[in-house]
Amino acid sequence: MVDAALDRPGFQAISPDSSLWLDQLDQAWTAQTSGQAGEEAAIPVGQQRIGSQVRYAVSPIVIAAWESAARELGWPDQPVGWEDIQQLATQDPDFKWNHPSTSTAAGLLATLAEFYAGAGLTRNLTEEAATAPETLEYVKNVESTIQFYGEGEEVIVQRLAEEGRDFLDAFVAQERVVIDWNRTQADQQGQERLVAIYPKEGALWTDHPLALLELGSRADELATTNNQHLTFQAFADYLTSADVQQQLLASGYRPADLSIPLDAPGSPFADTGVNAGAVDWRQPQTTLQMPGPAVVDVVKNVWRLTKRPTNVYLVVDASGSMSGPKIIRTRQALTAFVNQIQGDRDRVGMIEFGDGLKAFTPLRVMDEGNRADLLIQIDAMEASGGTALIDAVYAAVADLQAQSDGEAIDAVVVMTDGKENSSAYELRDLQALLRSGAGRPPVIFTIAFGKDADEELLQAIAELGGGQFRRADATDIEELYRIISTYF
Repeated sequence: MVDAALDRPGFQAISPDSSLWLDQLDQAWTAQTSGQAGEEAAIPVGQQRIGSQVRYAVSPIVIAAWESAARELGWPDQPVGWEDIQQLATQDPDFKWNHPSTSTAAGLLATLAEFYAGAGLTRNLTEEAATAPETLEYVKNVESTIQFYGEGEEVIVQRLAEEGRDFLDAFVAQERVVIDWNRTQADQQGQERLVAIYPKEGALWTDHPLALLELGSRADELATTNNQHLTFQAFADYLTSADVQQQLLASGYRPADLSIPLDAPGSPFADTGVNAGAVDWRQPQTTLQMPGPAVVDVVKNVWRLTKRPTNVYLVVDASGSMSGPKIIRTRQALTAFVNQIQGDRDRVGMIEFGDGLKAFTPLRVMDEGNRADLLIQIDAMEASGGTALIDAVYAAVADLQAQSDGEAIDAVVVMTDGKENSSAYELRDLQALLRSGAGRPPVIFTIAFGKDADEELLQAIAELGGGQFRRADATDIEELYRIISTYF
């Protein structure tokens, strides 16, 4: 949304889930138009990208947990915080939790809350406090227990509905996700309830703004018209009207209209119904102050030094059926993935397969030199031979298990456009290998590229590795690889 709003958008207003994206947009716009990145000085109104804005709903960022898992953490008898999550996950290797990538509001706001907790502050988080050694050590300890990162709440909820507690015990989300789950899954489908844990160190909120863009300062960019200004105001008035504010409350958001009682009869925050006790309108006890854009940027950057590192193998079909446009799009997709992996603590390897293993590039830290070498190899990929899919996945898993020290997220991302026809190993051999390793097995993501891929086999491989199966065509495979990179 931010990128699109910077480059002659075909829209005049945006509604992200958090105003932190509006701050990022104005900061990026100032840097783009003045050439001075990172400034937080007052921006002249005529040079801002964001004009009018209105907040119409809020939802605090919580740790959503199965009710049984929450009780293991001490809920509801005692306050629960990030350290409690870290300690339980350290003591119990079967306890799995997640927060999304910092490219999502929930993930970034949770990360900021961790930095606040590490610094022992609730307001005025500065660059110095965020980068202090004791802060970084605190965040690193918490992050070391993460199962994986990822896209955000919607995908997590979908997998929870399919796999239950086998998937995750707890995850970071907006409070309204808990309310919606209990209404649609616990009440109607008989699933266990989720409860909202409000971190005792304090929480940040998504504030759901509607913002008008100030367009027209660039050549060939249509200016926002007076009529569009009036339309924006009419829509803002509608979203903040009494009826819509009540609808938002019924949907699990806290309305921006503070005169609406949250615990009124029929409200999801009332003491009756499926959400009774699962959410608490009196929480969080401490609301953290949103840092300025420059501090947010610092946190996003140093988070790469504190997040859980990754060992990931790209397992790539380079068989004859991949010739022509497919191999070209695959090169582009792999390049996008490698460029998204920024931390120099992360290692990436690549296995190309055809009749057998055509090329095996072992795991290497993605520093500048190794990244350049891997990108050269990707650019040189050629399509030929059959499809030894299982052999290639087996080789990746075996090497990850041989090198794993338990600190990193071990993962395999495998893509094919065809059907297995050349492997010596069978699916049961891969299953035995995954079961034989110490600790948690590598997470396996599988991608069916085009309509001829063996989706049933790819689904089975993903299930063995506790990962995900995705479909892709030539128009979206690059974006899909970018999305998968957010898990690491």
